[in-house]
Amino acid sequence: MSKRILVIDIGGSHVKLMISQRIKRRKFGSGRTLTPRKFVAETKKEVADWKYDAIAIGFPAPVRDGKILCEPKNLGKGWVGFDFRKAFGKPVRIINDAAMQALGSYHGGRMLFLGLGTGLGSALLWDRNVLSLELSDLPYIENQTVEDQLSDAGRERLGAKNWEREVHRVVAGFKQAFIANYVVLGGGNAKLLEDLPAGSELGHNRNAFTGGQRLWQRDARTGRPAWKII
Repeated sequence: MSKRILVIDIGGSHVKLMISQRIKRRKFGSGRTLTPRKFVAETKKEVADWKYDAIAIGFPAPVRDGKILCEPKNLGKGWVGFDFRKAFGKPVRIINDAAMQALGSYHGGRMLFLGLGTGLGSALLWDRNVLSLELSDLPYIENQTVEDQLSDAGRERLGAKNWEREVHRVVAGFKQAFIANYVVLGGGNAKLLEDLPAGSELGHNRNAFTGGQRLWQRDARTGRPAWKII
């Protein structure tokens, strides 16, 4: 019998909880006051009537080997070293939030994922490999980073038209740099684009659920994890 996975997508504005494509997702607010203990308590309250065997968490900060490497920019403190398995009493796997949505969006070839939201998430996928990227802090123009231009704050500062122009420019540059077959644009602001950049397609936040499910997949022949999280 396959495991039932609770998929949790932690964003800068909301925490989204998903147990099935058929059951409506639930959510609660996040932000700079959300500590890991508050997150666990609120999650348990929201999903008290859901039955699940394991948990997949997409987290908005660098993650390596299932461990959070640094405190997130848009949440509270205390995440590094926190024992989620002990807190939930269930097996837990953690991956960068952009990588989880990218994993759920992947349909072959070499795919670059860019998440346009509170910040800028990024990941590169090919074959069965998932590589989380940290493109947000790359220097860009006028002493701004890429994230400064493409984030929520960047869109508010630049205006919708200029922001969309910058998205097109960045997507074209990154697609070429990573030799990607296609770029998936996810995150809450991707749907605000009037025209998609050439060689890109629109993702969807619900793909995070598929990504969380895939995070727990195993190869039927070897029994090992089906995806290599780099």
